[in-house]
Amino acid sequence: MKQTKNTSSRRAFVKKMAVGAAVLTTAGPTILAGQSEVRQFFLAREKSRAPNDHIQIALIGAGGMGTEDAKTALQIPGVRLVAACDLYAGRLEDARQRWGSDIFTTRDYREILERSDVDAVIIGTPDHWHKQISVDALLKGKSAYCEKPMVHSISEGPAVVQAQQKSGRTYQVGSQGMSSLGNEKARELFESGAIGQLIYAEGFWARNSPVGAWQYAIPKDASAETVDWERYLSNTTRRDFDPLRFFRWRNYRDYGTGVSGDLFVHLFSSLHFITSSMGPNKVMATGGLRFWKDGREVPDVLLGMFDYPETAAHPAFNLSLRVNFVDGTSGSTYLRMVGSEGAMDVTWNDVFLRKNLTTDPMDAFMAEKADELDKALSGRKRMLPPAEAHYTVEEGYKGAHFDHFANFFNAVRNGKPAIEDAVFGYRAAAPALLCNDSYFQEKPVRWDPVKMQLG
Repeated sequence: MKQTKNTSSRRAFVKKMAVGAAVLTTAGPTILAGQSEVRQFFLAREKSRAPNDHIQIALIGAGGMGTEDAKTALQIPGVRLVAACDLYAGRLEDARQRWGSDIFTTRDYREILERSDVDAVIIGTPDHWHKQISVDALLKGKSAYCEKPMVHSISEGPAVVQAQQKSGRTYQVGSQGMSSLGNEKARELFESGAIGQLIYAEGFWARNSPVGAWQYAIPKDASAETVDWERYLSNTTRRDFDPLRFFRWRNYRDYGTGVSGDLFVHLFSSLHFITSSMGPNKVMATGGLRFWKDGREVPDVLLGMFDYPETAAHPAFNLSLRVNFVDGTSGSTYLRMVGSEGAMDVTWNDVFLRKNLTTDPMDAFMAEKADELDKALSGRKRMLPPAEAHYTVEEGYKGAHFDHFANFFNAVRNGKPAIEDAVFGYRAAAPALLCNDSYFQEKPVRWDPVKMQLG
């Protein structure tokens, strides 16, 4: 077999003769489980430094996610909100009540970009506006935090990448799990060879509530007078006013990107961060609309399969992803990575590492030496690493959303690119969008993750 960087790391790790133990002591945590085969370790975030200047932000798109983004951003020391934009009058009134009547409000995001008192913007609009507002903000000299997915279609990605490169401003996509303690620990474990050679990965995201399935509330005063419907549709298909298409926009292809763009993109972001991957080169999908038959145009059950080619960072492996909006038990999510010597279940707050081998079965020399050692010690038993280790966040952890904004504002202050910049964001969005293309076109789709173009 051709040796990859990951294979080399694995062999070096095996030669320490204590694979699990070597990995599990890296964090230096408290061991809770005593005599159990499960060890639990706490993950902690280093205290952030005090801000060295003030950052003034504006919110563009003050719906549910945009508002949560702004609330989280304002928990970061030295950040102040000075303006808000939305196409629904009720949200602008809510913004004034929440953040003060002196903030500037408008229905036209371009008015915000002209303001000299705005350093950075949060883009929380429906997906079909992500690209244009991102490009306009960057070229106006504003740093930007854009909700995932970065773009609404594959063709829009290059424009955002070019705008970031031309402007030199900080740009970050809002897959907040990217900045989580769980992902960071999983990356450390993966790079140390804790699961051996990566073979397969899978992700699952389940929801079992109307709101989780995008049955968002419709305000009683929703009308063509309270909603700037013409501006909302100005870059897509013209239609008569329909409150469902505005307030439940994720259900419709003109504005949203379905379960893949909403949820798969989180899993792609985490996987690519942990493995340093640029993405798959083959995408296949199937699924259907099984339960929420409310006029939506996208499936509520989606299954995706992805082929990842070998790179310097990882071997070739397969990925399967599932989304289920009809979960009869409880909502849940995870990313599982399966290797030749173990597996990891990764969430934003936890990592479960399970080992299945303590030596490399392909290494005949090591096996022979182990037999000689056993005979020399007259059958004396050996110390074995724990069969399972659980890494979990310390009490009081503020969460991935907070950390993601902390990383964004640190990058803004330091004039440095964010980890989830336009290139990373495009490589995470692309397979999610291609998953939709595969589903609707009923065929596999080829993608070049290095050149970021269709194969």
